[in-house]
Amino acid sequence: MDSAGTRPPAAGAADGRSDAPGATALVLARHGESVGNLAAARAEQAGADELELATRDADTPLSDRGVEQAGALGAWLRTQARPDVVWCSPYVRARQTAELALTSADLGLAPRLDDRLRDRELGVLDRLTTTGVRRRFPEEDARRAGLGKLYYRPPGGESWADVALRLRSWFADVAPADGERLLVVTHDAVISLAVYVLTGLSEAEVLELGRHGVRNASVTTLVRERGAWRLVTFDDVDHVAASDAPVTRHPGTASRGR
Repeated sequence: MDSAGTRPPAAGAADGRSDAPGATALVLARHGESVGNLAAARAEQAGADELELATRDADTPLSDRGVEQAGALGAWLRTQARPDVVWCSPYVRARQTAELALTSADLGLAPRLDDRLRDRELGVLDRLTTTGVRRRFPEEDARRAGLGKLYYRPPGGESWADVALRLRSWFADVAPADGERLLVVTHDAVISLAVYVLTGLSEAEVLELGRHGVRNASVTTLVRERGAWRLVTFDDVDHVAASDAPVTRHPGTASRGR
């Protein structure tokens, strides 16, 4: 990790910051900071068991900083090749990010929503901090430690492998044509798992990729060459840092991803 906190691209990725003209490209953008991110950070710092949040996960909106970050994403889009199609998680924080960014970029595109791009569902662990999981569900905490993040499924929720399965279904339905460029606005774990699904990472590699979390309004780019996907950039926030918007990261809670 460099002094700015940016991780280098995963092994095998190119050093370039953008894909070649005419390449088949998939651009994955995480939503801007949400009020849920802030609630999770406050709860963790206070040692509380649970987040104080007035909305359900799907309805959690962007924070003021998240709105700024969406604008920075829009400014970045103005410098890039125009996407042919924009897909988005149906969750409010992702939809707001997509709509604000597309308006800022003056692209005249409307995002297409797909439930398979939603954030990971946490079941009985929803709204709980790391401390809250340990106190209220010690058996689940132990089971998670034993199974690992990829395969642990909380009661009523999803494992990372479950999310990867729905992403495989989504990619099969919307596989881009040669030369097509897709923009997808989605969530932290979904981005890491999209790279896992498309590039064939191992369990250890995807867990390392997602270990620090994907930063708000960051961009991850993959290109398809000779039928194989290649990671070009991962968790790139240069466009956010270059704007007046702050760079934010919100890892380390059981409810991470909001």
